[in-house]
Amino acid sequence: MADPIIQIKDMNKWFGDFQVLKDINLDVEANKKIVVCGPSGSGKSTLIRCINRLEEHQKGSIVVDGTELSEQTKNIEQIRAEVGMVFQQFNLFPHLSILDNCTLAPIWVKKLPKKEAEELALKQLKQVQIDDQAYKYPGQLSGGQQQRCAIARALCMEPKIMLFDEPTSALDPEMIKEVLDAMVNLAKAGMTMIVVTHEMGFAKEVADEVIFMDEGMIVEKAETKEFFANPKSDRTKLFLSQIL
Repeated sequence: MADPIIQIKDMNKWFGDFQVLKDINLDVEANKKIVVCGPSGSGKSTLIRCINRLEEHQKGSIVVDGTELSEQTKNIEQIRAEVGMVFQQFNLFPHLSILDNCTLAPIWVKKLPKKEAEELALKQLKQVQIDDQAYKYPGQLSGGQQQRCAIARALCMEPKIMLFDEPTSALDPEMIKEVLDAMVNLAKAGMTMIVVTHEMGFAKEVADEVIFMDEGMIVEKAETKEFFANPKSDRTKLFLSQIL
């Protein structure tokens, strides 16, 4: 058995006096799709933000693809190059075209020649079905198109792992499906994914495992079918009864 691509051991995180994550233990194997769900304020977003060091954990360890997340900046840069992240808000540069938004990091961080970066960007934009919008600006696109551009932009760094932090929560209902479809295709292509979401239909279709968090802890972790058919914890049962 190969080592898991993400290994989190006894990880704890505080914001001041408030403990937001408590004794988190989690192994994620390469190519697995994990959905993280739970009520607001349960620590889901903080958990995935710790995986690419957007938040620092204070205790325990996080190892991503063999590199431990520590104070050393070199490690952080190495991990961020391998871990793509898609947020609730699209965070696109409004003054740059969609193509330029996607080529910025490959050119600056990976030192790719411009032509090569543009070919890569068009390939990833095609994968999320918005290559026809490449020369437009973010303000000319719908929310769903902008979020698909944000996914393509993350893919342009050719990451091994993709993290999604409630990627559909800022979208109108009719735009949610197009973003989820792009994510389903990515999952089918074998990408390792951790997705924080309330979209349980997506979880049922794509996830290998579902994690339920509450009050900063992992309350339950199970294979998807088992999670929905036979939740163990009363807290999980209550949560599912409210959202399904």
